[in-house]
Amino acid sequence: MRFLALVLLACLPVLRAADNELSGRRAPGFSLPDADFNRYDLQDYHGSKWVVIEFINTNCPHCRELSKALEEIKPKFERKIQFLAVVLPPDNTATVAKYAAELHLTYPLLFDQGQMAASYFNASPANPRFHTPHLFIIDASGTIVRDFGHSEENDASSQSAGLTKLLDDLLSGKAAPIPMKRQSAALIAPR
Repeated sequence: MRFLALVLLACLPVLRAADNELSGRRAPGFSLPDADFNRYDLQDYHGSKWVVIEFINTNCPHCRELSKALEEIKPKFERKIQFLAVVLPPDNTATVAKYAAELHLTYPLLFDQGQMAASYFNASPANPRFHTPHLFIIDASGTIVRDFGHSEENDASSQSAGLTKLLDDLLSGKAAPIPMKRQSAALIAPR
């Protein structure tokens, strides 16, 4: 419950994880439902498509701007990239349906209870929170090659253009992915 309370504080506008702090590692697997109970599994795209995962809160104004930017660039990339949004409680089917309708979103919005988010953000007792919006860009081999959250420098006016350039550069090999980090075999230290 304490973790969930911290998640609810996630939409603080200026605070964010450092860019690419969570990149350079294998993307944690997931299988999450949308509002119609269609399941989306990261493995479905392995070897065939890149994936852009957007963690959002429907009450967050910065999330709205990022979602608009992703919807704007989606037609250019949808053959090579699957766009997905992930929401957490207290968002529910009603708040998500309203958000999607208001923004005319056509990519899937998935429901997580915190487990997927915890694994993507490396949540732990020492690192119990994260902020939205946050994007993870995953290559076709399943590696997180970029991640970043909101900052005052990447405002709405530059998001579409900046994301288009970054995705073009990553897909063409002009932008190098973040090198893989060594990973510990133990995720939780025994007590």
